[in-house]
Amino acid sequence: MLQPRIQTPEPDALDLTTEASRAQLAPVIMRLFERWGLDTAQQLNLLGLSSTSRSMLSKYRQGAAVPGTRDSLDRIGWLLATHKALRLLYPFNETLRYTWIQHRHSAFGERTPLEVMIEGGLIGIARVARYLDWQRGR
Repeated sequence: MLQPRIQTPEPDALDLTTEASRAQLAPVIMRLFERWGLDTAQQLNLLGLSSTSRSMLSKYRQGAAVPGTRDSLDRIGWLLATHKALRLLYPFNETLRYTWIQHRHSAFGERTPLEVMIEGGLIGIARVARYLDWQRGR
């Protein structure tokens, strides 16, 4: 059964200096994490939050604004770029699109992209997104 497509706000329409715009991002990234099948610890790690920030995930699901810090916005931007690249690379294979980050790849030393993102933090997240852009020929 196909799940509804994750609707991301138009980048040009977002002014990320406003709390309202950042509140639009929160449920989007939480739905993406759900589709990727990430556990709470993985979600917190990818967002750069401590393990004591579990309650923030519930707040984000309900539409609380993500922080306006450079680190948070960069992380979310790279995660959404990864999602976009996977949508473009696998337009007809939804299963692969949402499980790709769980598969081992030689490009990452036989690690999964998720391991690269978690171990590398912001740099790891960007590395995965840039690899996918390279795969797309961008």
